[in-house]
Amino acid sequence: MRETYGVVLPEMRLDNLPGKLIVIEGTDGVGRSTQIGLLKPWLEQGGHAVVDTGMSRSKLVSRGIKQAKQGHTLGRVTLNLFYATDFADRLENEIVPALRAGFVVLTDRYIYSLMARAVVRGIDPFWIQNVYKFALIPDAVFYLRIGVDDLIPRVVFSTGFDYWESGMDLHPSEDMYESFRKYQTGLLAQFDTLAEEYNFEVIDATREIPAVFEELRAGITRVLAAPQQSPPGPLPGQAEELQKAPATGNNGAGN
Repeated sequence: MRETYGVVLPEMRLDNLPGKLIVIEGTDGVGRSTQIGLLKPWLEQGGHAVVDTGMSRSKLVSRGIKQAKQGHTLGRVTLNLFYATDFADRLENEIVPALRAGFVVLTDRYIYSLMARAVVRGIDPFWIQNVYKFALIPDAVFYLRIGVDDLIPRVVFSTGFDYWESGMDLHPSEDMYESFRKYQTGLLAQFDTLAEEYNFEVIDATREIPAVFEELRAGITRVLAAPQQSPPGPLPGQAEELQKAPATGNNGAGN
């Protein structure tokens, strides 16, 4: 039987979920979507049924999240609860049914991104950890790791700086470049803490796309061949460690 990080949603059954839940984590601009776009057809060609999901894709609240963020005034607690609702809806109506049907579920980010963003913005780590206790423990978490100096040119020459991903709600008086650097430095520090506490498989994302893909493919092949087992959850003191990691502000909303 699968396990959660502490609680189970009402009427959710965790028995008979033979599929695999595989998480691709990392900050924006690191190449998660690109890799999932390569992994899905590769898995399908190997005979696996695949569902891919990600943040803000819930039919229940995805439109509401987008609309709420447009004004750049949404409070940090409200936005975090918006994202928790999005995740809960996808877990109940998309992830668990797919696992029950034996699918491989590829998720573009998971609760770890949500917790990291919350803590960087000053949310109490104990509170945000408790919010996501209902999350299933994945079969594997692959963290695409990159430093801020390598990240900046990727973002500049692709999507450009985004208000929320630049932490402008935390540093409204600064230019977007400096705000981005500060926010992402804090966020990446949180990811490093989470990688250790939640036993992520860390992948060097500074390399070329094919090299990252090959390492992901090798890791996922191992996961698919292994009997179902839950990787370690958070270790004692996890919230204390999150508290120690540098935050970039005490107010504002998250993306």
